[in-house]
Amino acid sequence: MKIYYNTFILYFLSSFCYAQLTVKNDTYVFVDGAGFTSATVTPDVAPLFVTDDVRIEDTSNIFLRNDAQLLQGTGTTGNSGTGTLSVYQEGTVHNYAYNYWASPVGNINTDTNGNSPFKANASIFNDATGLITSNPAIMLPQGSNNGTSSPLAIASYWLWAFSPGTQYSEWDYIGDGADLAAGYGFSMKGTSGSANNQQYDFKGKPNSGTMNTAVLNGNYTLVGNPYPSALDAAAYIHDTNNASIITGTLFFWEHDLSVASHVLTQYVGGYATYTIMADGSMESFVPAPFATLGSDGFPVGGSSPSTSGKEVRRYIPIGQGFMIEGAADGNAQVKNSHRVYYKENDAASEFFKNTNTNSNFDGEVNNSSNGLVYDADGFQILPDLEGIKRFRLKVDFNNEITRQLLHNFHPSATNGFDYGLESNNLEPNTRDAYFILGDMPYITQAHNFDIDLKIPLVISIDADIPVKVRLFDVQNFNDQSIYLHDKITDVYHDITVLDFNINLATGTYTNRFEITFTNNDSTLSVDEFEASGFTVFQNNTISKLVVSNPKSLAIKSVALIDVTGKQVFKKTDLNNNTRYEFSTKNLSAGVYIASITLDNNNTTSKKVVISNK
Repeated sequence: MKIYYNTFILYFLSSFCYAQLTVKNDTYVFVDGAGFTSATVTPDVAPLFVTDDVRIEDTSNIFLRNDAQLLQGTGTTGNSGTGTLSVYQEGTVHNYAYNYWASPVGNINTDTNGNSPFKANASIFNDATGLITSNPAIMLPQGSNNGTSSPLAIASYWLWAFSPGTQYSEWDYIGDGADLAAGYGFSMKGTSGSANNQQYDFKGKPNSGTMNTAVLNGNYTLVGNPYPSALDAAAYIHDTNNASIITGTLFFWEHDLSVASHVLTQYVGGYATYTIMADGSMESFVPAPFATLGSDGFPVGGSSPSTSGKEVRRYIPIGQGFMIEGAADGNAQVKNSHRVYYKENDAASEFFKNTNTNSNFDGEVNNSSNGLVYDADGFQILPDLEGIKRFRLKVDFNNEITRQLLHNFHPSATNGFDYGLESNNLEPNTRDAYFILGDMPYITQAHNFDIDLKIPLVISIDADIPVKVRLFDVQNFNDQSIYLHDKITDVYHDITVLDFNINLATGTYTNRFEITFTNNDSTLSVDEFEASGFTVFQNNTISKLVVSNPKSLAIKSVALIDVTGKQVFKKTDLNNNTRYEFSTKNLSAGVYIASITLDNNNTTSKKVVISNK
């Protein structure tokens, strides 16, 4: 049996770059990606690139190892043969939790041109030697709910597809032998004994060319990357066909691994969202909020927020599945033109797992292939360009559930829906928060920045609980204040200074809260206070909060707020004095915010430290 190493392959292809690749006569091609770096500018710079089709005959094989990938050009006949391509991917869950998958290969039952359906019992193998030899994974029958790592046994009861639908009952059982057309995704639970890192060997006919996946307006379809190479999310999302068919957001399921149960009503999980601009300059990722599911498969309550650190990046690795939402009836498409050679352990690619598990990510990373830079938390660092800004909110419910929201600002954004910049809320939880446009809730929203902009923030709760709104990942705002305006109390809370805390009764608050960048559209600013010599300070010697007002500005109110957001006191009906003193003698030691509002509604806030002796 001959062994062709990757150095020989590259020479062969450069000499016959327009020929079909054929492997026959019981031989195999072993492709080692260890010596190659990711290439997205020149897509045919890869360990194995074929401009036409691939034929693997009889018992011949192609083995992709160490992040090797197969890329193909515009062949029109389709791959063929009854030999196999083998490529690895690792799951990230245990036997009680789901990953979403998409197979990079189809079955080899017949020698036909074009893609073949995926069959779990014919395409998933257990690598036995770490090199070439592998055995089919054991497919456990219904009633055996727990897969094992050694030997690799998959609980076939948990293999399901979803195409397309909106209800939990519309999941389609595929088990261990049903056909699943190329391009569609499927759910599969992990194994016990794998430390949440089960390796699967996908073996079969390599998928190539254009694949259609049905979508319906307002429905969801489980799809994924169906190639033995990375998939460029920007190319997929902004493909001309897809831009008219889907909403532009990819939804990634995350299962809470702290829950060890097969009972649906004990499942805890949620969907992370990802979208990206056409030029790849701004990507928008929001982690999943975890919620408990009811018997209908929809959220009924809350659990803890996801703290896994899982990230989605631009280059979707081999085998990764995700949901898409239809914006019209039709077919979404993946194409060879969406494929790139990008290694999974490089900065801008992750099989939906913790970024520190399988990557060289450490602190700030510049991914030179697409110009993106990431901070220590894995978030993109925006270029410091005119009109490009962003901030994130964390909305905490009773210190148990956290919903993260992202707001982008870009010169191209409009007041309507901005494809590639915005993501809707797939399934609002019973305790949730979101931006809103018309009747549509958004997890990620975008605007062209305007200092007078007002951004509605909806908060929905199913019990009388405390709610906290925190600000983070603030980029390119410099010293600009960001306010949460409570329209009922008409108080502007500068959340760049202090978190907003409030106790709310059960209900959905659609018109109460908004994010603004000015105080009640006042044309005045803190400069008015500074120009008048206005000062606020805590005099701990006499246990008093002192407000010095040398120009006798007309003061509407003076309020003191503690670190939980509770208003300690609010003084009104004040004369135009040049100095005010308010006793703090009976207050607990700590940090407080003094908020002073003038008659013209201009407000300033000052952090003070009270330390009574």
